[in-house]
Amino acid sequence: MSKLIEPELSYELIGLCFKVHKKLGRFCREKQYCDEFEQQLQAAGLDYKREYEIQNLKTDSPQGNKVDFLVKRIILDFKAKPFITKDDYFQMQRYLQAADLKLGLIANFRNYYLKPKRVINPKYDLVHS
Repeated sequence: MSKLIEPELSYELIGLCFKVHKKLGRFCREKQYCDEFEQQLQAAGLDYKREYEIQNLKTDSPQGNKVDFLVKRIILDFKAKPFITKDDYFQMQRYLQAADLKLGLIANFRNYYLKPKRVINPKYDLVHS
């Protein structure tokens, strides 16, 4: 059986995403979801960085990779569009590989039911390696 990456922290972050989705609904802009999520992070007392340039984390990574949120060791990318595409998934993979982190979460708030996607850096994916 495989080991879940960052189970406690990811569970807490996904719970905060559900609070945001419940409060704002489906038809806000991405920035509004990010603003509300930031307030939820502050209320929870979690250390985070918003719109963080990955190059500040790892100097040899390419310039221009800016994530919506970096909470400890997890990258969060928020979307507000009809569906998540392969490009969104590849973007998260690029972020994870540039930052050398294990886990990223993509949350699309436009969905009727919020279903955050866990994305694992292939370098740390023990199931498929």
